Amino acid sequence: MSEWPQGWSGDGSGRYGRGSGSAEPEGARAMPQVRRSAPGAGGPPPYDEPPLPPDLSPRGTVPRQQASQGYDDYDDGYNTGQVYGRGNGGPGGGDHGPGGPGGRGPRPVRPKNWKRRITIGLVTLIVLLLAVGIGTYFWADSKLRREVDLSKVEDRPSGGKGTNYLIVGSDSREGMSDADKKKLHTGSADGRRTDSMILLHVGENGNTMISLPRDSWVTIPAFTGSTSGNRIPQSQNKLNASYSSEGPGLLVRTIEYNTGLKIDHYAEIGFDGFANLVDGVGGVEIDIPQDMKDKKSGNDLKKGKQTLNGQQALAFVRQRYGLAGGDLDRTKNQQKFLSALANKAASPSTIMNPFKLYPTMGAGLDNLVVDKDMSLWDVKDMFFAMKSVSGGDGKQMNMPISNPGLATSKGSAVQWDMAKVKQLMGELKNDDKVTVSSN
Repeated sequence: MSEWPQGWSGDGSGRYGRGSGSAEPEGARAMPQVRRSAPGAGGPPPYDEPPLPPDLSPRGTVPRQQASQGYDDYDDGYNTGQVYGRGNGGPGGGDHGPGGPGGRGPRPVRPKNWKRRITIGLVTLIVLLLAVGIGTYFWADSKLRREVDLSKVEDRPSGGKGTNYLIVGSDSREGMSDADKKKLHTGSADGRRTDSMILLHVGENGNTMISLPRDSWVTIPAFTGSTSGNRIPQSQNKLNASYSSEGPGLLVRTIEYNTGLKIDHYAEIGFDGFANLVDGVGGVEIDIPQDMKDKKSGNDLKKGKQTLNGQQALAFVRQRYGLAGGDLDRTKNQQKFLSALANKAASPSTIMNPFKLYPTMGAGLDNLVVDKDMSLWDVKDMFFAMKSVSGGDGKQMNMPISNPGLATSKGSAVQWDMAKVKQLMGELKNDDKVTVSSN
C-alpha cells in the first residue's frame, strides 16, 4: 500500500503546486533524496529539522509545516548547511561549507594596486632604455677610427671661440674590390688625395661651411717628414699636395698656417664609406639644378628633385668636368649634398627607427677616420651643425677667390683673396657673425 497521500507519488514529481517538475531549482533536482522513517516504522528514530523561515519557502509549494505533518519522509528539495550540487561531506558541504560552522567563507577581493604596477613598469622601461642607450654608445664609440694625432702638428695657432672641424672627402679606395671600383668609377690610382675639403665652424652666431678648393695655391710650411725624419723646407704648391705627401697632419698644418685658424677636430671619409652611408639612410633627396653627365665620374642625372643612392651621390659630388665653374661649382655641389645627407642622417625618421639608425651608424662609423680626441658627441655635434646649415641656420660659401685660373708651375690653380680671407678668419676666430662673401 502506498505511503503517500492521494495525488502524491513517491518520485517527488508533484511536490510543487504550480507548473511541472521543471520549475524546481536545478540544485534541488541534482540532490539525492534522503528518506526519513516514519515514527514506529523501525530503524533509527526520526529527527527534527528546524523549519525554514516562511520567506525561504519556494513559491507555489505547500507550506513546510503542512507538508511535514504525517509525511516525514517527504523531501522538500532543501538541504541544510550544503551548497547545491554537492553531497554531504563533500568539499564545502555539511559543516565545512561556506557559511557553515568553521567554514572559510568566500575569499575577499583585494583591490588591485595599479599605481604600484605602473611604477614598476615605468622603472623597468627606463632601465631597459638606459641599458640599450649605453650599449649603443659604447658600440658606436668603439667603431670610430681615431687615427689622426693633432698633437703632433707643429707650430699651431692659438685657439678661438667656437669649434672648428676639418671635413675631408678622400679618394681612398681602401677595402674596395675591383668590382666596387668599376661600379663607382673610382679608378685604381695609388696613394690618397683629397677630393673635397670643408671647414665647418660651429658657434653661437650661426654655423658656417667653407669649401677649400683642392687646387688652392698656398704655402706649404716647413715640416718634419714622418718617414725620413728630415726637415723639409717650405714651398708653394696646391693644397692637395700637402695631403698627398704627408697625409692629414701636414694638411691641417698647411690650412692653419695659411688661415691662422686652429683646427679642433678632423674627420675623413673615403669613396666606399660615403656611398655606404648614403645607402644606409635610404638615399638622399636633392634638387639637381641642370642635366648632368660625366663619363669620368659616371654621373648621369636629369634636372629636378630626386633621391640619389650611394653610387649616384658619389658621382654627383665628384663631377668637375662639364660644370661652368669647374672645381668651384663642384665644391658647391659637395656642400649642398653633405648638408642634405646630414639633414637625413640626423632626422627623427632615422634616429627613432632602429632599422635605419644602426645600419647608418655602422656604415658611417666603420669608414670615418677622426682625430684621437674626437668623441662620439663631437661627431653628433658635427652632423647636427651641418643639418642646421641646410635648414638656413648658418652660411655656406667658398673660400674668397681672387683668381680661379692662376697660372703656376704646377698648372692652373685657384688663388685666394687674402684680404677677405683675413677678415673671414678673424670673424670665425672671434665667433662673430660672418659678413664676408665668396665674391
